[in-house]
Amino acid sequence: MRKLLNWLVVGAILWSGYWGIAAWALHQGVSAWFIERTRQGWLAEHDGLGSSGYPLHQKLEMTRPVLADPGTGIAWRADWLSLNSAALSPLQQRLQFPSTAQRISYFDRTLVLTAADMKVALDLAPGQALALDDLNLQTGTWRVQEAGLDLAAAQSAELRMTKTAAPETYALTLALPDLSLPALQRSYLSGNDGLPDRFEAFELRATVQFDTAWDRRALELHRPQPQRVELDSVRAQWGPMHLRAAGSLTVDTGGIPTGEIMIQAQDWQQMLTLAEHSGLLAAHMRGTLEQVLAVLAGRGGHPDRLEMRLTFARGNMMLGPLPLGPAPRFIIR
Repeated sequence: MRKLLNWLVVGAILWSGYWGIAAWALHQGVSAWFIERTRQGWLAEHDGLGSSGYPLHQKLEMTRPVLADPGTGIAWRADWLSLNSAALSPLQQRLQFPSTAQRISYFDRTLVLTAADMKVALDLAPGQALALDDLNLQTGTWRVQEAGLDLAAAQSAELRMTKTAAPETYALTLALPDLSLPALQRSYLSGNDGLPDRFEAFELRATVQFDTAWDRRALELHRPQPQRVELDSVRAQWGPMHLRAAGSLTVDTGGIPTGEIMIQAQDWQQMLTLAEHSGLLAAHMRGTLEQVLAVLAGRGGHPDRLEMRLTFARGNMMLGPLPLGPAPRFIIR
């Protein structure tokens, strides 16, 4: 019994030594990372680091972190950020964010994100690059504001990004249950549209090939840029309006997409009304456009359902035979 006790004491001492060294290494690594970002011209600061979690976890809590990259104009700040991992699994990091406001800025615009129980699970590959194998972001109730006005809110959110067998290729899923867009309702809709406050569904599934892998350099040096997007499924439902889309795009080095996406729209007439109220569609164009779309919808045998091809070519977009103007650039800042 005495020998067993001695072995337990020795084991506890060795484990405590391992835990202490690992905690020190994590603390030093994070501190060095902030120092290096500052040397690179970033605004990178915090009010302090605290270690806890003994004996089974390594937990590092950062108080009032601020990160700002002058190269992209993007900045983020929060009241705190917590990194947590099992003591024997440092490559499986769990990030916890505060329920208080997080501020995300892009030059002179600032969005305020408030999210309950926001956490990110990261599974990283061994090696100095710490390449991403899997990312899973989940939140409870959240909302985004700008200048005190609500832009978007939902009961929860889930974003999943998983590396596939193909090089630099990741499977993406996004689900925003009960999504509401108060800014859209406030600015775009008249009081007679009869739309519910929230989307019944808002989901996306895609596979994206990037020019480089997502690893630590993605934050430090160069954001990976999309080269090919396989849009497996987009589904949105807002009242009587249903939208589904699927297709594939290739993206050049300038972010210009080329390809086709098939779109199926139910109650497309109300979508035109929404576009008109939003200012995206001039009132004098409504009649002509509606006549053209009605002919196209009638060919399919379902006047309320429109199936059309959204084409991206030479930097422009076309919906069926209708030109829509310049295509958006697919660039990650």
